Amino acid sequence: MNTRSKTAGIVAVGSIIALTLAGCSRGAEAGPDPSGDGEVAASPGITDDSITLGVTTPLSGGTAGPGNCTVAGLVAYFGEAGPIEFGDGKTREVTVEAYDDTYDPQKALTNFQQNQANVFAFTSGLGTPTNRAYRDAAIEEEVPQVLVMTGDPLFSDREQSPWQLGFVPIYQNEGAAFGELLAASTEEHKVAILSQNDDYGKGYVEGFKEAIEGAANIEVVEELTYEATDTSVDAQLTELAASGADVFFNAMSITPLTISTIEKARELSWSPSWFLPSNTSSPGAILGPAGANPDDGFYSVSFAKAPQSPAFAEDEDVTTFLAALEEHSGDYTTTPDFPHCMWSYMVGATLEEAFAAMEEPTRESFMEALGGISGFTAPLMLEGTSIDTTQDGQPAVSSVVVQRYNGQGYANADAFE
Repeated sequence: MNTRSKTAGIVAVGSIIALTLAGCSRGAEAGPDPSGDGEVAASPGITDDSITLGVTTPLSGGTAGPGNCTVAGLVAYFGEAGPIEFGDGKTREVTVEAYDDTYDPQKALTNFQQNQANVFAFTSGLGTPTNRAYRDAAIEEEVPQVLVMTGDPLFSDREQSPWQLGFVPIYQNEGAAFGELLAASTEEHKVAILSQNDDYGKGYVEGFKEAIEGAANIEVVEELTYEATDTSVDAQLTELAASGADVFFNAMSITPLTISTIEKARELSWSPSWFLPSNTSSPGAILGPAGANPDDGFYSVSFAKAPQSPAFAEDEDVTTFLAALEEHSGDYTTTPDFPHCMWSYMVGATLEEAFAAMEEPTRESFMEALGGISGFTAPLMLEGTSIDTTQDGQPAVSSVVVQRYNGQGYANADAFE
C-alpha cells in the first residue's frame, strides 16, 4: 500500500506514536482511570503532548490531484499554527498521517482497519464511496470520521451517523444553487445532464431538478450517466451535443474525464454554458489545461477564496495560506490547483476550534465540542459563508456562492448570462 505521512509542524513520525494507547478502540475507550485518581483515561491517538489524525484519501490515481490537496492544506494549517492549546489545559502537537486509497473503497476500509487504533480521529479524506466504505466500522468502533470531503447527506445525519460529520455542502445544495440561478433567468433554456452513476451524481441532479421544478423556461432535453471507472465519455458527449441543449449540467468527479468532456464538446462544435461541481472546476488544473473558453460560460460554486483570482492577490488569508503551503506541504503539493487545498486548511481551523473546547482527552468530548461550533468564519471563507456544525442534516458548510470563470479565476455570478 502506498502510504505517505507527514507531521504537521516539525518532526515526522510513524509507528512511534504512543502505541501504549493502541488496541481495540472500543476496548480502550475513555472511562474512569483504573488507578482511581479521578482522571479520565485518554482515547487512542492522544497523549498529554500529541494528537494523531488519520486521512484516507486518493494520493495516486485519477483523483490524486484533489486527494493530495485534502492533506496539504491540513498539514499547512497545523504546521503554521504549531502546538495547539486544548480545552483541558494541555498543549499538543498535531500529527497528520495520510494513507493512499486510490479512490478505492476497499483500500479505504483497509486503511481504517489497519490504523484506527493508532489515530484519534479520521478527517478530511475525499470521496463518497471511500468514506462510506468505512462508515459502519467507524460507528461500530466509535472512531470519529469528521469534516470529510463528501457531500453525501448521510454523513450529516446525526442519528444514523453519530460519529460522522461532513465538511463540504451536500450535493443537493450545490445542485440547487445552479438550478436557482438558471430558473431566475428570463430566457428559455434547454439542459443536457451527465452525471456519475452513484450517490454523488444523483445528489447533484436531485438538487438541480428540485430547484428548476415549475420553471416554465427550463427544459431538460437529455440525461445520461457514466461510471466512475469509465475512461471515456465520448459517446455520451456525442449524444448530449446532438440534443440541442444550450446548458450542460456535468455532475462529474473525475478530473481527467472533466477535461476530456470540455475537449470533446469543442471537437463537436458544441458550446453550451457549463455547470461544474466545486471539486472539478479548478481554473489551473482543469479549465486552463482543457482550453475552456470563458465566453461559453463556465459556472461553479464555492465557499473558499481562490488564490488564482486577482481579487484575492493581496488578501491576508490567501498570502498566509500560500506561505504555509509552501513551507509545510511539499510531501503533497505546494500548488493549490484544487479547492480541496483551501478546504482542508479550513478543516484544520475548524478542528482547532473543537480542540479548544475539548475538556477531556476523549473522542466523546471531541465530538461534543465539534458539534457546538456556530458562526465561525474560518480562514479563506468567502463573505456570506461560515462554519456551523449545529444543524442536524447539514455538514459544517451548507452555503455556497455561484461563480463564473473569467479566464483566470472565478467572479461571483449574480445572474445567469
